Formats: sequence, structure tokens, C-alpha cells
Amino acid sequence: MNISSEDRKILRELAQRVAEIAAMPLMAERRDLWRRHNNMEQVRPVVYVEPEGAWGELLPDQALLCREQTAREIERDLRRRIYMAEHFASDNVIEKEWIVRKVINSSGWGLEPHRTHSENSRGAYGFSPVIETPSDLKKLRIPEISHDETATREQLELFQSLFGDILTIRLKGVYWLSYHLMNQFSALRGLQELLMDMIENPGMVHDAMAFLEEGHRQILRQYVDQNLLSLNNDNTAIYTSGYGYTDELPKPGYEPNQVRPEDMWCWAEAQEMTVVSPAMHEEFVFTHEKRLLEPFGLNGYGCCDDLTKKLDFVLSVPNLRRVSVSPWADVELCAERIKGNVIFMWKPQPAHLVGNFNKSNIQSYLRRTVEVTRAQGCSLEIVLLDTHTCEYHPERFDEWTMIAHQAVTN
Repeated sequence: MNISSEDRKILRELAQRVAEIAAMPLMAERRDLWRRHNNMEQVRPVVYVEPEGAWGELLPDQALLCREQTAREIERDLRRRIYMAEHFASDNVIEKEWIVRKVINSSGWGLEPHRTHSENSRGAYGFSPVIETPSDLKKLRIPEISHDETATREQLELFQSLFGDILTIRLKGVYWLSYHLMNQFSALRGLQELLMDMIENPGMVHDAMAFLEEGHRQILRQYVDQNLLSLNNDNTAIYTSGYGYTDELPKPGYEPNQVRPEDMWCWAEAQEMTVVSPAMHEEFVFTHEKRLLEPFGLNGYGCCDDLTKKLDFVLSVPNLRRVSVSPWADVELCAERIKGNVIFMWKPQPAHLVGNFNKSNIQSYLRRTVEVTRAQGCSLEIVLLDTHTCEYHPERFDEWTMIAHQAVTN
């Protein structure tokens, strides 16, 4: 893969700007704030923002200067970091590094989801079940994992030659681990079908979850045997939460050339269970997730589903450090239950960035959660995600982060 001299010049200039931002004292302060926060020390609430689908409005394609597609993707990544640093008043951290991921292949699970997509590029998709009867579960296979060392080496050499004298080039294997058993199965079975199965054919669901649990356990074993795990106690975003900076990982006995599950963060969630009772959630999927999370040093649980009435079993996750409190959760009840035992990872309503952008209402909304959690001794983390549009008003992110910063520092 070649990058033209013109594109190379653009990328090196952007990399230099990233390095300058990363060296700012403010970034050192933020790293330390996240480290102390994740260590459960008494610090102010932290704020993390990821525009996700709205990036196309903050940094549209026409803002990119590189010509070649590969160079444009690298440029997009660098410009996003610069944009966050220059616009957001959140606690996002910019590091002087470029991550090269090991090229890791999987043979797959034997079946692939079939979906009916919307004509709208951002529209929802429908499920087309490929598992229709219990006997179809026999078509599933446990994936075989392999590492393409040649492709990995080529990627590493490319970025070292591109801007290795400006940014620290870090080679990483698997450093972003999370489990989504119900999402995985519903993609094959269909969501409505899955929900009906829990009543009409519960044995099928139990068999599917047991197979997926064992499959993921064997995948992890392959990662360990092939030495493919990498630390994520850095500026890795831990699934749906903020950064992983912490002194508690890696665990004692760690050797730099052999990362173990106990040296890492992990996560699990089952948003598909948002409409079922706590008992069914626990029975059909949580017991499997809990066992999968057990080997890891620190864990998180939940996503956009309301866990207010499910915290009794969620808080039993081994080595639990973060719980996701969704926009639809009861903040007061969750605060009373979580207290200062684990991080109260709150996802405020992203819809506030569309329609009537009311600064006063946003301020009151954020401030209420800050006050409620502070009263219960919670360790609060505010994470703005799922922002798929800002209706082409990028300044709303700037203003929202400023309001959030004021809410957590006053």
C-alpha cells in the first residue's frame, strides 16, 4: 500500500499537530483524572463524548484533503482527534500514538445473519431468520482464530515509515473485548422470534446461549494460546464507557510479553432483554455472561437498556467496576442502589442535540444527575454516545460539552 508524497505531507502535518496536543499539560491532567476515577478515588465526575454518526456533520468528507482512500481514512482519524481537542470541553484525552492492530482472522460461527436493510442509509434493518428450528443450531461452529503475521508486519512498517518519528506506533492484538450473546443470537434467529422462544421454546434459547458461551470461552483460550491479547488500561474506550486508565491493571504477576485476561477490562450487555423481566434476563443470558466475565480483571455491564430493576443481579458481576445507566433508567433509584460501590456510568439523552436545543433545560437535566449521584456518594461518569445527528449544527457539541463541564466542576 503506497501513499503519495502529497498525501504523506498532509498526514505528517496532522500527526505533528496531534503530538503537540497530546503534550499539553491539560492532557496529562485528564489522564490522571481518569486514572483516579477508575481507581474509585474521590474526584469530580468525568465527561466523555463520542459523536459517532454525527461525525459526518462535524467533519464532512469535503473537509478531507488527501486524495487516496487509505490516506483519507488516516486523515479522518487524525482530524477527529484534533477537532475534539480544539472544540470539546469534555475530558476526552488525545494521545501521541497510532495503534496498529494485528491482523487476526476468524473462521466464523458457521452461519451469517441475513438482514433487510432500509432505503435510508441510517435506517433500521429487519431480521430474516437463518435459525428457524432447534435443529438449525447444529449448523453453528466454534470459530478458529489465526494471526496473519505477514499482513501485520506490513501494516506496522507502513505506519512506522509514515509518521513513526512523530507518533508512537503501538502494535496491539485483541484489546477491545465485550460479550453480546443475545445480540449475536437474535441476529440469526430474529428478535421477535427470540422473545417468543423464551416462552414457547425456552430449551432452544438455553441451548443457543450455552453454545455461544462455550464458543466465546474457546475463542478467549485461542487468544491466550496465540498471545494475541493486549492491555487496555489506557485511552481505550471500554465498550460503551470512557477510558480504561487505571493502576489496578495489569494484575500482579503480569509479564509484558504475555497479557492475560486478568490484566484487562471486559464488558457484557443484553439490550435485547430490555423488555423482559429481571428473572428472565438473569435466567436466559446473564448467567452465561457472568461466567464469561469472571476471568477478567475489571468489568462493566449494560448499554442503552434500563437496568433499574435488574441491579440486584448486575452488581454480582465478578470484578465489576462500571454499570451503564441509560437515558431511560431511574437515576435516583440507581444512585441509591449503586452508591459508591462501582462507577455510575450515565448516558444522558442524545436527543437533546436535535430539535429545540435548549441550553437551560440541558443544564438542569445534567445538574440534577450530578446532584443526585453526589448525594449518594456515587462515582459519576457522563458519557454522551449514540449521537447520530446534530442536524448540521456542530456547534451544539461544543455548547453541550461546555454545559456538562460546568455541571461537573461547580
